[in-house]
Amino acid sequence: MITRSSLRHLRIPFSFFLMPVFFFSLAITPNLNEGRLLLVFLALHLFLYPSSNGYNSFFDRDEESIGGLKVPPKVTPDLYWLSQGLFVIALILGAMISWSFASMLVVYGLISMAYSHPRIRIKKYPWASWIIAGLFQGCFTFAMAYAGLSDLGWDVMVRPHVLIPGLLTSLMLWGNYPLTQVYQHSEDSRRGDQTLSLKLGIKGTFLFSSFLFALTGAAFVWYFLDRNQLDIIWVFLGAMAPIMLFFLIWFGFVNSNPSKYASYSWAMGMNSISGLALNAFFIYYFLENTQILQVFGY
Repeated sequence: MITRSSLRHLRIPFSFFLMPVFFFSLAITPNLNEGRLLLVFLALHLFLYPSSNGYNSFFDRDEESIGGLKVPPKVTPDLYWLSQGLFVIALILGAMISWSFASMLVVYGLISMAYSHPRIRIKKYPWASWIIAGLFQGCFTFAMAYAGLSDLGWDVMVRPHVLIPGLLTSLMLWGNYPLTQVYQHSEDSRRGDQTLSLKLGIKGTFLFSSFLFALTGAAFVWYFLDRNQLDIIWVFLGAMAPIMLFFLIWFGFVNSNPSKYASYSWAMGMNSISGLALNAFFIYYFLENTQILQVFGY
């Protein structure tokens, strides 16, 4: 029987925060097909990501707040099998597009399992976990979505027009990733997981993320300039403005009282604003880049 606890640990709404990667990939995909679009979206956001969340929760067994759950319920044995079942469904959906796309889902799934599995536990290595999480949730997923949406193979991973924007999504995630760990220091310490935020310290985490956010902004401006999309730059900066404003306010409070403000609520607030602003921007970019609105006379 599937318990309510296990359903909560899937954290399906948390997939919203990874949707910008999908929408960015969708925006530059030349071979749009409604059927493939639906299959890729469902495979990633309704099955693969929740499967990963559930699997990692099963082995982490967190007692304090985690992304999407302020008070995690106790893990039950059915969570493992539920996560595996969702993974299989994701692979079936992927195989309906191509075996190449399905094999990419397999690779992502195995890496995400290795993140928390006790025999490997990538999570306990601060720099390795930071690199791998950002690379696979960003660049790899971007290329995987592009391959699925266009019905292409593994060769897309090294094509510059896919690799470069894919790396931009990894830059975004590398900047935000340590911020998702600032409220988990005590539990990570007890478990022996030397996360990057724990290594950097709370204020060091914010300084590190500040640098990467600035680098990400500059890289995206360069990308749009290279594509001669000057108007898009201003829309992008407008989308980034509320994110940076919230971050700076949060940083200011953290400077005054790190233990109080390096909290779950502030971290989820940052995620929520980032998710809303970036999803809105990349949906707009998709509509503008593909000129779909013009087709309908807008």
